[in-house]
Amino acid sequence: MGKVILTGKGRRWYLRGHPWIYKDDVATGDATPGELVPVEDPNGAPLGWGLFSSQSRIRVRMVTREAEQPNRAFWAERMQRAVAHREQLGLMDPAGACRLVAGDADGVPGWIVDRYAKTLVIQSGTQGADRMRDFLLGLLKEAMPFEPETIIDRSDTSVRKLEGLEKIVEVVDGTIDGPVLVQDHGLLYEVDVFQGHKTGHYLDQSANRLKAAKLASGGRVLDAFAYDGLFGLHAALAGAEQVTCLEQNRGACERIMANAERNGLQDRIKVERVDCMKDMRARAERGDRHDVVIVDPPAFARSKKEVAGAERGYVELNRRAFDLAPDGGAVVSASCSYNVSPRDFVEYIGKAASISGRHVWMEELTRASSDHPHLVTLPETDYLKCAFLRVH
Repeated sequence: MGKVILTGKGRRWYLRGHPWIYKDDVATGDATPGELVPVEDPNGAPLGWGLFSSQSRIRVRMVTREAEQPNRAFWAERMQRAVAHREQLGLMDPAGACRLVAGDADGVPGWIVDRYAKTLVIQSGTQGADRMRDFLLGLLKEAMPFEPETIIDRSDTSVRKLEGLEKIVEVVDGTIDGPVLVQDHGLLYEVDVFQGHKTGHYLDQSANRLKAAKLASGGRVLDAFAYDGLFGLHAALAGAEQVTCLEQNRGACERIMANAERNGLQDRIKVERVDCMKDMRARAERGDRHDVVIVDPPAFARSKKEVAGAERGYVELNRRAFDLAPDGGAVVSASCSYNVSPRDFVEYIGKAASISGRHVWMEELTRASSDHPHLVTLPETDYLKCAFLRVH
């Protein structure tokens, strides 16, 4: 069995509560890739157990601060706790969807499991998660209130390169024929679990979509960076008169229309395959107005080096959103960039308001849906910001 001994600086960092131990904070570390190892301070005192990486700058991801080695019962309790939390939130309808295991936030470092009806899609981002995959899946199935029909591994994210891991896309268990269908608050939609973004869908915006839909009754809605169109589709379902979805991905545009037809909303949904930023600028210049403008772009800052460029992007995007809203109109603006703090995001929105010459009120600033928990000692789990704004 391997072992990791921290430096004095590493010990001080660890005692602050953050569960990640970085390479520079390790004095000695001899372990195999993905191994569960004991962690000690410079004097040999036990600090807990963590999953070791031989490649990543994050050398150890802690799983417990107890001296006792985690066993099968330990990991079974982690799976049971994750499922029980989703049951308490009312998210375990077999026809619905939720994030079932949220990686480090659920005490299972680097291991994500999203559920789409009775299909599980797992995503491993670390050596430890890869090594424990089948063991954890067995425990998760035991903890679930119903048997999953299909399990898919979509471990194809770019972060795997940092761990020295190859991409994996495979059916682990069961079979699948065509898209997975999910029932969500009256909306039936399809998920492409093999080619879709992330594990197929953006579950972190589920609650924000329902909140935005309440603003749309009887109005005209613009859903920019729509992806699979769930902001716009929920708005149409809630009574929006007309919804225009802007999206550049061809497959996503096709799914939007398929879902619109599936729910009898095709007469109120319009899909345009465009560069969203350029299209919004052109719409603003010709004087278009929409009662609700929704902008949910991809991450503009995937690293700290990209923050300056992200600021320009968010300011420009929100400026155009404000230009497209009438007096009294609503703008729903999101950022999924962890490197852009909530304070910075609001500051960018303020700059956009100033440039547009509009009075903008912040009605609410929300986070990710409750099945994406924020571990308070791990700020990286608090990444999504969604601003509900009123424009005059």
